[in-house]
Amino acid sequence: MTTNLSSLATFSPLYQQIKAMLLASLQAGEWQPGEAIPSEFELAARYEVSQGTVRKAIDELTTQNLLIRKQGKGTFVATHHEEHHQFRFLRLAPDSGLPMVLKNHFLTCKKIKAPRLIAKALKMPTGESLIEIERVQTFAGAAIVFEQIWLPSLRFKGLSLATLLAWTGPLYALYESSFATHMVRAEEKIKAVASDSISASRLKTAIGTPLLLVERVSYSYGNKPVEMRIARYDTSSQHYENALS
Repeated sequence: MTTNLSSLATFSPLYQQIKAMLLASLQAGEWQPGEAIPSEFELAARYEVSQGTVRKAIDELTTQNLLIRKQGKGTFVATHHEEHHQFRFLRLAPDSGLPMVLKNHFLTCKKIKAPRLIAKALKMPTGESLIEIERVQTFAGAAIVFEQIWLPSLRFKGLSLATLLAWTGPLYALYESSFATHMVRAEEKIKAVASDSISASRLKTAIGTPLLLVERVSYSYGNKPVEMRIARYDTSSQHYENALS
C-alpha cells in the first residue's frame, strides 16, 4: 500500500510527516505493543520515501520510548511487559543501591463520580464515572508507596479488585493486555508533604512523617490522558532519582 503525502503540511520536514503517520498507525492499533513493525525497507516503499527518512522518523520514536530497536531482530512497539519499561515512570530507588523490586497490595477498586480536580486532569465532565483504586507497594517487607489511582470507567470497563489481585505483572501491562491502552508519556508534580491519618495508616508511619507526594497524569496515544494517580512515597530509606541530559 502506498500513501500520498501531498495532503500533509508542506512546512513539516518529510521525516516528521512519516513520524506522524507511524504514530497514527500505532494509535489505530495496526501494530500492537510487543509486535514488530515493518522493516525500514518496507516502510520506505509504503510511504514512497527513502530508507534514511524512515530511519530518522523511527529514531525519534525510539528516543520517545514508543519503539524499541532489537539488534538483529528489528524494531518493535514498546510494551510495559518489557522489564526495562516496567519502571520507566517510577523514579524511586533504594539508598542501599539494591534493585528496586516492589510487591503490589491492592486494597480497593470501586466506582465513584469524578471530582472536579480529577475530571479536569482527565479532560472529562465532572461527575462522570471513574474507577478509583488504592494500592500499597512494599519493598523488602516495608510499605513505601501508597497510591490512589483514577481511571475512566468506560475505557476500563470490567476492571475489578479481583482482576487486580489476580494480576502479577506491572499495572500498565494490564492496561495493555486487557484494555487496549498503552501509556506513552506522563506528567508529574512533586512536592514534600507530611503524612495525614490515611497515608500514615497505609504506610504504617506516624502522622506528620515527611513524605514525597507525586501527582501524575499518564497519557496514551493521541495525547489522551487516561490515568491520574497521587502517590505518597516514604523516602526514609529511598530517594527519587532522575537522569538529566
